[in-house]
Amino acid sequence: MGILYDDVVIIRQSEKESDLSVITINCPDKTGLGCDLCRILLFFGLNIVRGDLSTDGKWCYVVFWVSGNSSTRWGLLKKRLLGVCPSCSSASGISYYRPQSPRPPDVFLLKLCCQDRRGLLHNVTEVLCELELTIKKVKVSTTPDGTVMDLFFVTDTRELLHTNKRKEDTFDHLKAVMGDGMISCDIEMVGPEITICSQESSFLPTTITEDMLYLANPEEPPGSLASGSVSVTMDNSLSPAHTLVQIVCQDHKGLLYDIMRTLKDYNIKISYGRFSSKQRRNCEIDLFIVQADGKKVVDPSKQRALCSRLEMELLRPLRVAVASRGPDTELLVANPVELSGKGRPLVFFDITLALKMLNTGIFLAEIRRRMIGDREYEVYRILIDDGEGLSVPRSKIEEGVWKQLMGWDW
Repeated sequence: MGILYDDVVIIRQSEKESDLSVITINCPDKTGLGCDLCRILLFFGLNIVRGDLSTDGKWCYVVFWVSGNSSTRWGLLKKRLLGVCPSCSSASGISYYRPQSPRPPDVFLLKLCCQDRRGLLHNVTEVLCELELTIKKVKVSTTPDGTVMDLFFVTDTRELLHTNKRKEDTFDHLKAVMGDGMISCDIEMVGPEITICSQESSFLPTTITEDMLYLANPEEPPGSLASGSVSVTMDNSLSPAHTLVQIVCQDHKGLLYDIMRTLKDYNIKISYGRFSSKQRRNCEIDLFIVQADGKKVVDPSKQRALCSRLEMELLRPLRVAVASRGPDTELLVANPVELSGKGRPLVFFDITLALKMLNTGIFLAEIRRRMIGDREYEVYRILIDDGEGLSVPRSKIEEGVWKQLMGWDW
């Protein structure tokens, strides 16, 4: 029996701002579904306080208790959650929810020329996020006379950017935040050859990247930027059919997403899971898992590999470093990319917001995909506008960006 469209995703909004909203998903199961759902909740700025997941291998039932901001667009959130749920069967002649198979999104080049000011790049990034334009790559440069040329390669979640109405709406939103400072704005679809050429870059030597971003020894990051202690244990004695994974760690923004994306990349299925956030930002997660073949994880080497990867991803889900590049101060952020090709959302938004809060200008910014070791990363490179001298210490920039990405007070 299928399930009616309105019952696939049910959202019960909290009546008070201090209460939690409850999101229920009831749909066919697939490997990585939890990762896809958590990624969408992270994009909408929601924090998962509690979570329960259960599946029989064919059908799953997920409940998230979330806290978030008052501007959450719940109707749009439901639509995005429905979009990643697998197709539901139909029966008895009733029309059931059946999302279409996804196709690679079209890529557009947004060329923006305007007068520079502090916080401008974050304001533009905020507008693009509100419009559901996903920034795939960016090239930002500032001329000596204070003119900024921004090149954004974006995809449109709504798949409407090819229409004049959507382009005009984007222009109006950008004009509203830039005012008379906007000089020109142009949007055009780009072909695959331009997209491919924009993917590779030699702007960052691999050896320097690994050293600066602590990729060689991720288990020993600088003390002030560590995510606290992480404990990951596996037990095969408590269930005849499943391996129990128990995780105790410090909470951070996107924690459940970081766990789910790691399990998705390892092709691990979750049969039952429970997540809860305690006081003092401590979290406890219990997951009953099986391999893709439906069997327990009994190989000691596979157990060690999975535990080690989870510990690494939870200790430092992103990498942040600030260093000197000759006369310039450079900020580097590395965002691990899932095997599916997706990375953590809103990273550029958080980076630019942190720099705006620090009253730190941006002279140049780039986003590129790059293989570092055996993994693909989305590397954000930002040259700080020192002006007459950097007023904010580099350690303060590094700490501020890190805490913003982790969702911690600073």
